[in-house]
Amino acid sequence: MSSIQATNPATGENMGEIPVMEEAEVKMAINRARVAQESWAQTSFIQRKKIILSARGIILKNIDSIAELISKENGKPILESISHDIMPVMDLMTYFATKTEPLLKKEKICLGKWSFLGHKSHIEYYPYGVVGVISPWNFPFSIPLGEVVMALMVGNAVVLKPSEFTSLVGLKIGEIMGQAGLSRDVLQIVTGDGGTGAALVKGGVDKIVFTGSVSTGKRIMAAASEKLLPITLELGGKDPFIVLPDADVDLASSAAVWGAFCNSGQVCASVERVYVHQSIADKFTNLVVEKTNKLRLGFGLRGDVDMGSMTAEMQIKKVEAQVEDAKKRGATVLTGGERNADLPGNFYKPTVLTHVDHSFSVVEDETFGPVLPIMTYKTEDEVVELANDSDYALNAYIWTKNLKKGEAFASRIVAGTVNINDSVFSNALAQTPWGGPKESGVGRTHGTLGLLDLVQMRHVHTNKMSSKKNNFWWFGYSEQKLQMMKALCFILFGTFFQKMGNLFKFLFYFFKVKTL
Repeated sequence: MSSIQATNPATGENMGEIPVMEEAEVKMAINRARVAQESWAQTSFIQRKKIILSARGIILKNIDSIAELISKENGKPILESISHDIMPVMDLMTYFATKTEPLLKKEKICLGKWSFLGHKSHIEYYPYGVVGVISPWNFPFSIPLGEVVMALMVGNAVVLKPSEFTSLVGLKIGEIMGQAGLSRDVLQIVTGDGGTGAALVKGGVDKIVFTGSVSTGKRIMAAASEKLLPITLELGGKDPFIVLPDADVDLASSAAVWGAFCNSGQVCASVERVYVHQSIADKFTNLVVEKTNKLRLGFGLRGDVDMGSMTAEMQIKKVEAQVEDAKKRGATVLTGGERNADLPGNFYKPTVLTHVDHSFSVVEDETFGPVLPIMTYKTEDEVVELANDSDYALNAYIWTKNLKKGEAFASRIVAGTVNINDSVFSNALAQTPWGGPKESGVGRTHGTLGLLDLVQMRHVHTNKMSSKKNNFWWFGYSEQKLQMMKALCFILFGTFFQKMGNLFKFLFYFFKVKTL
C-alpha cells in the first residue's frame, strides 16, 4: 500500500505516514457500512442523540489536544482551531442531536376538496443508506464532523474521505465517534488522495456530499451522473463586500480585514472583492491597510498569532500567480504581495490591492488566500451589477447603518446568503442553510434544508373511503360518465352560477353510472 506524508505546513515537520486506500479497500469499507446501516437505521433518535452528545463531551474534554492537532496539520492559529472548527461543530452537534426528530416529523398534506372523498396524504423521510463525505482541508474538523453528525442523526452510515492534507484530523474524528459508542462500521474513514475520493464516488454509496473546489466538484458531478447518484456540492465563492456611503467605515474596515484574512483567506465565505462608495473609499482603504499591517504572522500554536500558514503549497502558488498577474496589469499593492521570507513554511503576507477591475483574475477567479482587492463605485445600480457579475454566488456582505435599506439591497444580490453588517459568521451556523447557486454548488448543508439533503422523501397516500362509487372515474366509461365529469369540472372550477347549474346534472348521472 502506498502512503502520503502528513506535514505541518508552517514548519515542514513530518507528522506521520497516511495510507492511500485503493479502490478495493474503499469498496470493502462501503460494504461494511452498508451492513451496519441496517441496524443503525433502527436505532431511536434518543440513542443517536446520546452518542452525538457523548462525542461532544469527549471533544470538550480534549479540546487542547484536538485544537493543537488542527493547527499543526492545517497551519491556522490555535485560537481559530477552537473558534472556527471546534466551537461551531459542537453547536451543530447540540442542535441536530436535539432537533433532528422534530425537523423530520411526518408532514400532513392538505388535499382540499379531495379530502371529502376520503383521501389523505403525508410525507415521511427515511435515510439514503450509505453517505460518502469528501471533505476539505480548510476546516478539517468542523466541516467533515458536521456532515457526519447530520448524516448519522437521520439514520445513514457514513464513509468519510478527509483531505489528504489533513488526514490526521479526519482519523481523529473516527476515533472520537468510536469512543462515544458508535460502531466503527457505521462510520468508516478512508484516507488517500484524489484517487481514493474517485473510488468512493464510484464505489456504490447512495449519496455523496462534497466540499471543495469547483473543478473537483464538476468531476464528481460527471461521475455521479453515470448512476444518477444524488450529490450535494458546496464549492467555491468570490464573495463581494459592499460598503454603502452611510456605513460605519471603521467597523466595516475591521470586518473586511477579518473577512479577508482569517484562516489565511482559505474560507469559501472569505471577503474576496470589496466595492466601496467613492465618497468614503480613501478613508476606508487607509483603515484597511493600517489594520492589515498590524496582523501578526507566525506559527499557529502561539496564542498571540493572528495569521498562520496556508495549508497547501499548491494554494500559495495560485495566490502568487494571481497577485503577480495583477501587478503586471497595473494593480497597486498597498501592502503584502509576497511570501513572508522570515518564516520557513507556507506563509503569505496579507495583501491589499487597488486599481483592479473585473478583467483581472484576482477579481474574477476564486483566490482562497489572503488577498483583498478594493474597487470603488458611484451608484447602487452599478455596484449591484458588479456584485452579481461572477460565476459564483455563495455569499455576499452589505454594510450600512440603514438596516431596512440593507435588506432591500440584499434582495437584489444573487447569492445563497447575504449578510448585513456581518462578516464570515453565518457559514458556521448550524441552524441556517449554507450553499449557493451558479458554480458555488448544488444543494445545501446545515439547517433544515441541509438535513433534507441527507434523506429520501416518501409520499404516503391513503383512501379511507375506497369504493367503486367513490372512484367513479375508473373504467366503465360511457356517455353518461362523460357528461357527469364535464359537470364536475364546472362545479369545481366554474363561477357560482355554473356551479349551481351543473350540480343537479352531476348528481343525476352520479347515481346512474357504473364502475367496473
